[in-house]
Formats: sequence, structure tokens, C-alpha cells
Amino acid sequence: MTRTMVVGGGIVGASAAFRMADSGNEVVLVDKHDPGHATAAGAGIIAPGTSMRTLPAFYPFAADAVRYYPELVARLAELGAGDTRYDVVGKLFVATNNEEFERLPAIQQMMEQRRQEGMPNLGATRMVSAEEARSMFPALGEVAGAIHVPEAARVDGGSVRDAMVAGARTLGATILQGNARLLRAADDGAVIEVEGTTHSVDRVIVAAGSWTNTFLEPIGVSVHVAPQKGQIMHIEMGETDTSRWPIIGTFGDQYILTFGPNRVVCGATRETGSGYDLRTTPGGLQSVTNAALRVAPGLANGTVEEVRVGLRPLSDDGLPFIGEVEGHGSVVVATGHGPSGLQLGPWSGAIAAELALGRQPSSDISAFRPGR
Repeated sequence: MTRTMVVGGGIVGASAAFRMADSGNEVVLVDKHDPGHATAAGAGIIAPGTSMRTLPAFYPFAADAVRYYPELVARLAELGAGDTRYDVVGKLFVATNNEEFERLPAIQQMMEQRRQEGMPNLGATRMVSAEEARSMFPALGEVAGAIHVPEAARVDGGSVRDAMVAGARTLGATILQGNARLLRAADDGAVIEVEGTTHSVDRVIVAAGSWTNTFLEPIGVSVHVAPQKGQIMHIEMGETDTSRWPIIGTFGDQYILTFGPNRVVCGATRETGSGYDLRTTPGGLQSVTNAALRVAPGLANGTVEEVRVGLRPLSDDGLPFIGEVEGHGSVVVATGHGPSGLQLGPWSGAIAAELALGRQPSSDISAFRPGR
């Protein structure tokens, strides 16, 4: 049996701990519960085939990550671990003007090619009129048209994280709250101090998000990750049932998605270079509000219930870091997912667990090595 400590209780760390426990291994999950967790702030779109990203290494891994979600959700349900709020609701990729509308056929062709190559969570896409788009998402304004992606899914970051932690605990994992400090890490094991108690483990999985380098500093190791602030607005729509409204995507970075019974989530800013600033700012709110109301003016009379702020761990090249640390074979890093954390996180954590167990990873992670 392998004894492992997972440092970081976001979606990646929770998944790693759950996978370790579900494999019958001894695992300790430790988290400081810092404000600014990207997982707690985020709402995720689980449909990488609709992405405009141009990084070839992203897509095969993302496809594996999306395929894993239904398996994970089913296993958590079997354990009675709680509602993940994962649901297939579809997505509308919206053109807001005629110039964007003329680009939709090429976008649809790209999606169809990805579907034929095996990308899940797309389904048979089709062009829809502005009227049909509004029938699906009544708050939409005078858009030019849209592509309907019927199998796109969404998830609530905090809910799926909480379910994985609960599942791990049910399977025997130890859950600790506190500050973890790395004292020693070599190929034969690691020693970590948590709030004055020393733990000797075979492997340590570092899934500490934007705080990864703080944990690794004692062994002189760092990865190219920095916090990117995101502000995300939650609106309540009164008596309007939003539970089956599709995700809204556009040619920009920002998005709209919904949860039942009446919540609409508008996000999110991408404030690169923000450092650890967790303030809700007028500029951030203006950016999110303007982007949302430009596409969906019907949201204007909703009630702003809350604004969440999270710090995404953003890598220099837009790809995550997943792998063993050279010269410190007991240390596995899984971080740097940026705005794709909720989409990739559960699978990344599962892969990190495989590495900690000395297994061949189930996905190609050669492009994600920590030392790059």
C-alpha cells in the first residue's frame, strides 16, 4: 500500500485524493482553506470541442478528461457523496452581429471535425436562428444566430470538489485543515509538517494551485505558474426557471451558464498579473456585466446575489504541469490549469494519483512535464 499526502484541496487535489482512496491506498488530503480558491469560485463548461484554443497538446488530454466526468459522477453517486451539479444542458455559440454570423459555418465545421476525431460532449451541432436561440435562452437579445451544441455540459466547481472530498473520506481518506510545509523530498519519500505534526509519506502530490511554488520552495523547485484573478457574478432570476437553459459562449472569453432553480452565472474576468489580489473591483464588475448584457439584456433586471473571486493557477504556455519533479521522485505536481481547471481538473488529479502509485498514466502527459 502506498501512503500519499495530497497538498491542496481544490478540484485537482480532491480528485487525486479520491482516486487514491478508491484504489485502496492510504491518503491524507490537506488544505489551508485559503480565500481565493479557483475551484470554489468557478463554474465550469465541460465541452472542450467548442474551444478556440490552438494548443494541439490540449485536445487529446481534454477529450480524456471529458470522458472521465460521467464515470466519476456515477461513482460519487454510488457512494452517496453528494450532488456534483454536473449536467448536460447544451451550449449556444452565439454570433452577436452579421460579421460574427458569417464566421459561424467555419466554427461549426471545426466542431464537427473534432467530433469525428472522437471529441465527446459535442453531439450533432447545427445552426439555429436568433428566434430559436431565444426560445432556448429567453434572456438573449438581438443576436444574429448561433450554433447549438447539444451535448455540452456544465458543472459547479465547489459542488464537485465537495463530493470528491466526501467520497474520499467515505473510502478512508484522512482530511486535514492546515498549512503544509515540505521538510524533505527525495526519491524514497517525503516529510511534510502540518500544523506542528510531522508526516512521513511515500509520495506527495502537489495540487496547490496558485500557491504551488510556496510549497515547493524549500526544495529549490518552482514551476512557471502565477495567479490569474477571475471575478464571476451570480444573478437570481426570481420566478424564472433557468435550470435547463443552455450555456452561452461567444467569440470572446466570457460566458454565461445557469443552475436551477433560477441562478445565472456570468463570467469571468481574466486578470493576468493580478498577484494575490482578491478584491471585487468596479472595473471587473463592469467588464462582466457589459459582456453579459451585450448578449443577454434580459438579465438586466435580475438580482445580483454574489460576486465570487478566484485565483486561477496560470502557466506561461497555457498548458498544465503534471508529472514527477526531477531529482525528487517522491513529488508529483499537478497544477497550472488556468481557465480550464474545472474541465481538466478531475482527470488531472486521477493521472497524478496514477503517477504516485507508480503506474503508467492513462493519458499522454509528455507536453505537461514540470521542468519545461
